Amino acid sequence: MPVITFSRNVFLPLTNVCANTCGYCSFKSPVAEGCVMPKEEVVSTLERGAAFSCTEALFTFGERPEREAGFTAYINRMGYPDILSYCKDMSRYAISLGILPHTNAGILTYEELEDLRPVNASMGLMLETTAEIPAHAHSPGKDPSVRIEMMENAGKLKIPFTTGLLLGIGETRDDRIESLEVIRDLHKKFGHIQEVIVQNFCPKEGTDMASFQGASTEVIADTLRLSKEILPADVSIQIPPNLADASLLLDLGVTDLGGVSPVTIDYINPEHPWPALDALKDIARGYEVRERLCIYEKYCTPAWVAPELFGLVSELAKKVY
Repeated sequence: MPVITFSRNVFLPLTNVCANTCGYCSFKSPVAEGCVMPKEEVVSTLERGAAFSCTEALFTFGERPEREAGFTAYINRMGYPDILSYCKDMSRYAISLGILPHTNAGILTYEELEDLRPVNASMGLMLETTAEIPAHAHSPGKDPSVRIEMMENAGKLKIPFTTGLLLGIGETRDDRIESLEVIRDLHKKFGHIQEVIVQNFCPKEGTDMASFQGASTEVIADTLRLSKEILPADVSIQIPPNLADASLLLDLGVTDLGGVSPVTIDYINPEHPWPALDALKDIARGYEVRERLCIYEKYCTPAWVAPELFGLVSELAKKVY
């Protein structure tokens, strides 16, 4: 029986403040009281995650929030110089509970990636598209060359990495092919791309693209076929089961259903709740549903895992793999 995997995670958006203003995003919020997730809430959420046997702590936040006027004062008030220091501290707490951190923080420099690596089993950045599109006109961090450079740096640092495409944001089929080819070439060079998410944009009220239709099932299906054709066989292809009807798409090369949380919502797409873990078996009828870590099995080696994390990765890998 073919296998479909998923990661049992806990989702922690440390802040919604972001230097980018994407035409389709409702995640971004202004600098104001409560714009940083309180430490007590992070701690209690992680502890609930541990109680539900979560193995992944997904840390995410708006890109470069310190560039937004007034944000630094809020993070300083919490005792941290910047959001990355806060993320590192909370990552250490997750590790103490036996949960592996996976950070998706937007654009990071080589030095910042290197600094986060000892407390992250894996990291991620959605490429989204290699195309220059109107939706990214006010988002300097969505410059394709900047995102590709970060993915290259992650490869140089041997960080197991997740990336993906966002469909229906103004790109063409040729753009999707080019994006997949860029990811393919990065993986051939560095071997670090463990999974590629094929994610459909979901229109949000109050955004510039609220009236856009997003990607049809046909476009998602075509992109999955392209992904299977273009990407190397050792790169997992993922679709989020709360955003698309996965049961109609699994036979097109999908091997993973991504992170699914029994504890927290999808804060990026709160209007689309996760399926219950038990429901994954119905979605993936005809497949064996198998849990995985945020770091794939082949990367659970000293070459790919920082010494500080290797003990926990090895312990969890024995249970899961």
